[in-house]
Amino acid sequence: MILFSVSLSGLAQVAFKAGVSAPGARAAFASQSPVAMLLAMSLSPAIVGGLALYGVGTAVWLAVLSRAPLSTAYPFVGLSFVITAGLGWWLFHEPIGPARLAGTALVVAGIVLVARG
Repeated sequence: MILFSVSLSGLAQVAFKAGVSAPGARAAFASQSPVAMLLAMSLSPAIVGGLALYGVGTAVWLAVLSRAPLSTAYPFVGLSFVITAGLGWWLFHEPIGPARLAGTALVVAGIVLVARG
């Protein structure tokens, strides 16, 4: 359940990025008009989908917290960073340099240590 919740959060971030990267959304966000930004967000299927993913992920996360200690469950949230970095590279061609790759590896190592402890 932890991995499912964290995966939904990571996918929500990817959906948000797709939503704000669409040509119409870029213009709305560039205008900095609160009305234009709100309209762009509410009309973007990707942003609305991201919000839905977050909603389901939050419900699953609450179920996780009802069963697991917070100090055990919360470090797994770091996997969301790994998911979003990987999907950002794959889908949006965002660079992952050596420092980001090393940092991501450290996050994974920390999660492994917490999971074993």
